[in-house]
Amino acid sequence: MADDNKPNQKTEFIPKRFMVISAHPDDNEFGVAGTVAKWTKHGSVGVYVLTTSGNGGTHDPAFTRETIGAHREEESLAAAKLCGVEIVEFLRYHDGEVMPTLELRKDYVRLIRKHKPEVVIAMDPTRLFIGTEYINHPDHRAVGWATMDAIAPVASMPLMYPELGEAHKVREVWVSAWEESLATTWVDITETLQQKKDALRCHKSQVGDDTVNEIEGWAWHAGKGLAPAETFRIMFLEKREAAVVKPADAQSF
Repeated sequence: MADDNKPNQKTEFIPKRFMVISAHPDDNEFGVAGTVAKWTKHGSVGVYVLTTSGNGGTHDPAFTRETIGAHREEESLAAAKLCGVEIVEFLRYHDGEVMPTLELRKDYVRLIRKHKPEVVIAMDPTRLFIGTEYINHPDHRAVGWATMDAIAPVASMPLMYPELGEAHKVREVWVSAWEESLATTWVDITETLQQKKDALRCHKSQVGDDTVNEIEGWAWHAGKGLAPAETFRIMFLEKREAAVVKPADAQSF
């Protein structure tokens, strides 16, 4: 007889290839690095697309826009490697100046067609106010809009920008959901929580140990106290195939 006190086992979806499109060098580590590390651990191939290199992200007068951007790219590469991501595409738009332009959309289309991800993890373009203490960065919103416009439907349409490569249809869009009311999926990151923290710690120009430790509390809150988790709203653009593994200690919320 099954032990009712043990967590229910479930089979979790792991994509073969995925892409994370974000605005700034540390966005992935704050938001989705636990899921990324889990997927790569189970054989998925990931690509990071960093729209800016965070070249406005410092109050230290020792840096210029050029030097802080280069420094943060190095931090990004180290963080990505810790999460099992070997490919990082830097678009080098200016921090704080990103707009959902046709140029940006085409850059995303080009990279989607180049790397052919099954899943794209995206920023939410609709979130302006988060709680009562945070106004969402305009770069986050702009990147989210341009990502959606690149995926649906441009990247999949062969007559649209054929010079950018062969058309490719993204199967699923996983929108990072900062608010529980918007989430449709919870990913248990018990096995990769330490990797997430270590990856965020790579961004020494931006965060200290207090912030790194704080994200553990955020993860437990997202998982409703059952397990550390990251939350997403999934848009299914194509029927999911049976490409699954059963990670150890998977829990059903």
